[in-house]
Amino acid sequence: MNKSILLIAAALVSTAVAAQVPAAGAAKGDPAAGRQKAMAICSGCHGVPGTKAAFPEVYHVPKIGGQSEAYLVAALKAYRAGERYNPTMKALATALTEKEIRDIAAYYAQAK
Repeated sequence: MNKSILLIAAALVSTAVAAQVPAAGAAKGDPAAGRQKAMAICSGCHGVPGTKAAFPEVYHVPKIGGQSEAYLVAALKAYRAGERYNPTMKALATALTEKEIRDIAAYYAQAK
């Protein structure tokens, strides 16, 4: 019985991990399309070094230029799913399509 529980738990964990990590052949985003979207949505906070946000509390807005594309896609999807919480990011990520998420991630991944 314990063996069955361990096998089920291992299967659940591997499924959860696989859902978070893009497949090797996963579609890459278009940085040019992502730039347009990022300028309209993201740059107000992420485009100015040292920016602080005051809602829901005062915190430094992270630098996302140069982060890995896979990390940025996973972060946006986590905000959208409620696994990461920031009310502004949740609202913005919820409004994005899968393609827009990939495009924005591709833009910021190549930005320094």
